[in-house]
Parts: sequence; structure tokens; C-alpha cells
Amino acid sequence: MTIIGFTKLEALFRKAASLDIHKGHAKEIVEIAEKKLHDLLLAAERNTNINNREVIWESDLPITKGLQETIIETRKLEEELNIDDILSYLASITPLKYPLAGDLEAKLPEIAGAILVVIAKIIKEVNENSRAVNHEAIEKCSRILDLTL
Repeated sequence: MTIIGFTKLEALFRKAASLDIHKGHAKEIVEIAEKKLHDLLLAAERNTNINNREVIWESDLPITKGLQETIIETRKLEEELNIDDILSYLASITPLKYPLAGDLEAKLPEIAGAILVVIAKIIKEVNENSRAVNHEAIEKCSRILDLTL
């Protein structure tokens, strides 16, 4: 299961960064977004443990100012991801130690959407002279995200 289908991803990339993607690149992009969402949840799990709680709260997520601004921007794009797709993806990977609070679970589509918008914007920056997404730009984006998110 994947967090977003090609048609919605294509629309999101066009709206967020005026980029054109091909189906062959969609899988790579979605896998990066899924990994980063999982990374955020793992960091939140650690914060939950430090705070001696048994449920992951939204405040446990390490959301930076830039990511928060991108969440707000993503809402305006009106390309919301499906919560069921995200929950199916999370159910298919190594489970978290703690359950997610209801309000955090409800925000997963906009958080995942914002991660995808960040990916689109990074790809646009590293490949600024082209509307077309290529494998090299996706790999650079992945490395940048591994360093920063």
C-alpha cells in the first residue's frame, strides 16, 4: 500500500512546484515521503518515551518551522491525502511502540502532504532549469532530506 496514487501526486507536484513527473519516478518519490513520515513518527515515539507517556501526541513530532509553514501552504493546494491509505501504509511496516493520539492521526494526511511538497520544492531547487523530474534530482533530494528531516 502507498500513501498517494500517481494522479494525485502528479497534481500535487504541478501545484506545489510546477513540476512534471512520470510514473517511473512516482514510486521513488513516494518511498522517500513514506520513509520521512516514518522517521518523524520514530522521533515522536522517542519523545513519547522520554515524556513517560503511552500515546504519541502531535507535540511529540519534531516539526520544524519550515515544515509547519509547508503544512499550512499544503492545505491551500487542496490535494489532501487519504487517511486510510496512510494508515494502511503504517500498518504494513514495523509497528510503533505506542499508538497515535486521535488528533495526530487525523493530521497525518496534511503532514504527509507537506513532506511531498517539501520534496517537490527541493527537486525544483536542485533541478531549477527543468520542469521535468529526473532520477538524479530525486536522489539529491533524498540525501538532503536524510540530512535535515
